[in-house]
Amino acid sequence: MNIAEAERKIGYTFEDKALLERALTHSSYANEVLGDPLRSNERLEFLGDAILGAVVGDALFREFRNKAEGDLTRLRAAVVCEKSLGKIAFDTGLNEELRLGRGEELAGGKNKISMAADAVESVIAAVYLDGGIMAAHSLIMRLLSDAIESAAAGNINSADSKTELQEIMHAKGVTDIAYEIVSESGPDHAKQFDAVVKVNGEALGRGSGTSKKRAEAEAAQDALLKIKASGQQR
Repeated sequence: MNIAEAERKIGYTFEDKALLERALTHSSYANEVLGDPLRSNERLEFLGDAILGAVVGDALFREFRNKAEGDLTRLRAAVVCEKSLGKIAFDTGLNEELRLGRGEELAGGKNKISMAADAVESVIAAVYLDGGIMAAHSLIMRLLSDAIESAAAGNINSADSKTELQEIMHAKGVTDIAYEIVSESGPDHAKQFDAVVKVNGEALGRGSGTSKKRAEAEAAQDALLKIKASGQQR
C-alpha cells in the first residue's frame, strides 16, 4: 500500500493516515498479518454505506422533485450499487492499494468487484472521520458524479456494460481498456457519436449514440456480445 498514491487517487489528503490505512485493509490481511479482525475495513464499510446512502439520497431528492419515494429508492440503489462503486475503484486504481492476505492476493482479490466496492465505502467513512461530513460529501459527489448524471438523464444503466466489460477483463488480468470517439456527425443539437473500445490496443467493440457516454456504452455492449458469443467471458 502506498498512502500518498492512494490519497492522490481519491483526491483527498488525510490528517490521520491510519484511517486510510485501515480503510484499505481487507479482513484477510487483518486476520493473517495483523492478528486482529477488528483492524480490517469492515467497520468503516458499515459506516461508509450509511453516509453514501444519505448523501446520494439527498442529491436525488433535490434533483428529482416530482418523483415518488419508490422511484427515488430505485435510483439510489442503482447509483450506489456494487458495480457502480467497483467501477470507481477500478477507474481510480484504488483497488490496487488494498492490503490482502496471501490467499486473497493469489486469488486476484484486487480485481474482485465486491472487494473494490467495499473499499470505496470504507474510504468514504475514513474521509468522514478525518475531515467531517462536508469532506465526505465532496468526495462522494466527485466520485459518483457520472452515475448521478446518468440518473438525471434517465440513463441509469448506461454504464453497466462498461463496468461488466471492465470486470471481465480485470478477472483475466487485463487492465488496458480504452475508449475512443472515432467520429461525430450532425448539427450541434443532434450530434451522433461513434466510439470504439480497445483492449490491449486492439478494437474489440464499436457503438454509436447521441452522447459520448452512450456511444461508449454501446461499444462496450458490442464487445460483451462478442466475448460471450465466443464463450470466453471468464
